[in-house]
Amino acid sequence: MRIESISIENYKVFKKTTVKKLPKMVVLLGTNGSGKSTFFDVFGFLSDSLQNNVTIALNRRGGFNEVISRGCDVKKDRIKFEIKFRNDQITEEYSPLITYSVEIGFNNGKAIVYKEILKYRRGQYGQPWHFLNFTNGEGSAITNEDEYGKKGVREQRLDQKVASPDILAIKGLGQFEQFKAISEFRSLLEKWYVSNFKIEYGKSISDTGVSSHLSVTGDNLAQVTKYMYDYHRDVFNNILEKLPHRIPGITQVEAKETEDGRIIMRFQDEHFTDPFVARYVSDGTIKMFAYMILLHDPEPHPLLCIEEPENFLHPDLLLQLCEEIREYAERGGQVFVSTHSPDFVNGLNVDELFFLVKEDGYTTIKAAEDDETVRELAKENDLGWLWRNHYIKGANLTK
Repeated sequence: MRIESISIENYKVFKKTTVKKLPKMVVLLGTNGSGKSTFFDVFGFLSDSLQNNVTIALNRRGGFNEVISRGCDVKKDRIKFEIKFRNDQITEEYSPLITYSVEIGFNNGKAIVYKEILKYRRGQYGQPWHFLNFTNGEGSAITNEDEYGKKGVREQRLDQKVASPDILAIKGLGQFEQFKAISEFRSLLEKWYVSNFKIEYGKSISDTGVSSHLSVTGDNLAQVTKYMYDYHRDVFNNILEKLPHRIPGITQVEAKETEDGRIIMRFQDEHFTDPFVARYVSDGTIKMFAYMILLHDPEPHPLLCIEEPENFLHPDLLLQLCEEIREYAERGGQVFVSTHSPDFVNGLNVDELFFLVKEDGYTTIKAAEDDETVRELAKENDLGWLWRNHYIKGANLTK
């Protein structure tokens, strides 16, 4: 599954913006306060709404008045999202562009999902089927999705009503196999991941137990390392082969269980006989190794967000990290990255770079490749260099 475009309206700093032609790896530039974290939070908001309801998602962010863009009429205006994505699992013959849109408002002190639609067209022509179409908590969903596109087949719909108008319809319908498009989009929101790795957590000694995926903070790094070694030895060996190139001087990493039932990580430096316990190695070494574990996950997250991966890492390592992230995206997990590092940006293709421009209090998102000058200059120059020398108009503090 890959998101191809996102439209955001009346959500915090995004009064109205659309970003199209999103590749598998998307890198965002923007000044402090321009809205990079807010862009990631669009997925967080939808995920919270899905797992709980819209009211809880709003309250976690200060309430409707704090979430809707400044200057909006709270009684009339609505928060709107439209996400277009492709899902190869629906059909092997043709991967349709699926559109999910939702409008959220506030009335009489209550959050309401005024409109929620998921639609796509099986062929190249004709009207798209609305597989899910709800208004104010009531609507219907198509039940013969597998027959869509066959000659003479008409849509069959099942009327439904959610328990409360602040509940997303995909919350319930996405649990059923018959609603494949709905189920896959729900899975994307449920399994999205934003990396907030904490160095001190990564160095900690973990209790024994099985952890198959790295946590958001990385506090289970030792457990996941041991899991990868025990159950995915080929993947772990691949990481070990890359270690000397990704982390200079480190030739081996092991996660060992102690007598008191805890797990510690030990790093072998090529210049010393005895390995170092994790808490004694550098912050950059721990962070780079954590990224290696995250980006070699045998079951990639369908949507991975990484904020400022350059922190604690030497600039010379950033091109390699960029390469690892791109390989992860090619294996099936779309990645969104925010950065302030020209060294990281130097590793990008021009179609992977987007930047946020804040004017008059509101932010829009622009694609670097939409600028003809940037496209031409990028053929012979690094994008990081173009950015720092103000060739990418709007991507710097000064215009």
